[in-house]
Amino acid sequence: MGKVIYGVHVSVDGSIEGPNGEFDWPEMGEELSAYSLELSERAAAFVYGRRVWEMMSFYWPQAESISDHPHDLAFAPIWRRTPKVVVSRTLAEADHGARVVGGGDLATEWAALRAEIDGDLLVTGGTGAATALAALGLVDEFQVIVHPVVLGGGRQVLPDLARQELRLVGTRGFDGRSVLMRYTRA
Repeated sequence: MGKVIYGVHVSVDGSIEGPNGEFDWPEMGEELSAYSLELSERAAAFVYGRRVWEMMSFYWPQAESISDHPHDLAFAPIWRRTPKVVVSRTLAEADHGARVVGGGDLATEWAALRAEIDGDLLVTGGTGAATALAALGLVDEFQVIVHPVVLGGGRQVLPDLARQELRLVGTRGFDGRSVLMRYTRA
């Protein structure tokens, strides 16, 4: 069985988006893009909360007609072929072949999902799904990428989560700008 990995981009002041919901500040330089693509290629499935799912399911199926950024062009086909899971209490179904969990007992539904999927589950973006999974002790690794920006407010990463002890297992800089910190549960 693979790991459940939560990968998130944050500002120096710990926000995942700015005060007005903006997410225009992470810079995908060559090194960070290569790392992100490698991590995505290894994932057996992508996991999103409902809010992030709505954004992803709009953008990635048509990314090539919206963007010419090299990272977007490389990630779009990976996104389309990788199985997707949406953690939501409100969605009954999702398009693009995504499976929805969380309408009932999340721990039980997650255990069934883990029994079916062989490999890493990559939880990305947002805080809702990651917070719900981490609260149940279901996140094995936290990959926090800190970008050199102070947003001065906005949504915080993992809000209202009870204290959990983590162990630093690695760090890495990208493009002379951002820093990855990898933590596992202690």
